[in-house]
Amino acid sequence: MQVSPVFACLALGLALIFGEGSASLHRQSQAAHLATDFGLKVFRQVAQASEDRNVAFSPYGVASVMAMLQLTTAGETQRQIQAAMGFKTNEKGMASALRQLYKELLGPWNKDEISTANAIFVQRDLELVPGFMSRFFRLFHTTVKQVDFSEVERARFIVNDWVKKHTKGMITDLLGEGTVDQLTHLVLVNALYFNGQWKTPFPKKATHERLFYKSDGSTISVPMMAQTSKFNYTEFTTPDGHYYDILELPYHGDTISMFIAAPYEKEVPLSALTSILDAQLISHWKGNMTRLPRLLVLPKFSLKSEIDLRGPLENLGMTDMFNANQADFTSLSDQEQLYLSQALQKVKIKVNESGTVASSSTALIVSARMAPEEIIMDRPFLFVVRHNPTGTVLFMGQVMEP
Repeated sequence: MQVSPVFACLALGLALIFGEGSASLHRQSQAAHLATDFGLKVFRQVAQASEDRNVAFSPYGVASVMAMLQLTTAGETQRQIQAAMGFKTNEKGMASALRQLYKELLGPWNKDEISTANAIFVQRDLELVPGFMSRFFRLFHTTVKQVDFSEVERARFIVNDWVKKHTKGMITDLLGEGTVDQLTHLVLVNALYFNGQWKTPFPKKATHERLFYKSDGSTISVPMMAQTSKFNYTEFTTPDGHYYDILELPYHGDTISMFIAAPYEKEVPLSALTSILDAQLISHWKGNMTRLPRLLVLPKFSLKSEIDLRGPLENLGMTDMFNANQADFTSLSDQEQLYLSQALQKVKIKVNESGTVASSSTALIVSARMAPEEIIMDRPFLFVVRHNPTGTVLFMGQVMEP
């Protein structure tokens, strides 16, 4: 059964993440934490290179494809990926924990729409290591699809059509012209879609033009939504002593929320927070919130990102897989010298009065100081869409200009 949520995102180049009474739940929780932490590490690299630009990103998507890619590699190439991700996909119990996590995300109890799928497209005449396809399917329940990449446009259409179908039409051209050629032998893809309605929608009549303060000090006028309600709220202080407001906006199913985080003072850069962000910090936010009546003013926003993941992944120590002379993909095929030529992600997200739709820590937690009577997100802010039962971060990003 497929559920469908509020963001549609897509990650290409690599492949999936985790999934199993008490010990089983512990493994599932650990799997979700490790996968989310890795996705956030990649996001920090992306945000660092995009300091003044809007970014929409899917930590889940990149963790999913990289977990699959692990199984195709060997030697130092695989060791680098495992070290960066903090887990081994083929480790005992890990794959089953990932599958259980997958089922938890898609469970009907979420109410909000979520759907995710993975696929691996392999060159039809590539001689695979014996047992690879059955082993891959057993671990990921992902069908390996054979494609003839010598028919470049036909192969590109097959991949893009699969992506379009699994993102409900939000991502229509994942692989652009020239992305694949006759040397392409393998494409790993994750598709993620989310459609969630706010538990408490913003009244449309309360949306008005307001000033938004950009990071360079200039201002622009943007439509801002407003509502007075009781919100889960906390404050957080970075190691540098900067205060941040953290507020939770639940979707109607109550298992998924959007967390909004912004510096208390307009002149403090958002990077002071994004540079230390990890799964534990977000859990701290969630665990230290107090329900308080507040007036929330939040911009409507719509983001579209196309991200080249090569730089961020190499910065995390995964360099051999991009090097044609050093890459080791002998767990996939020992007949040809293979390497990862590209890794990319495309994401679309739209946030309005009714909800969200999208096509893809070490810290001090401070909750004692008096909260402001109004929380006006009129400066750059971070958003995190989180599946709270597992802690999995589906989408996130920074809004530098709505």
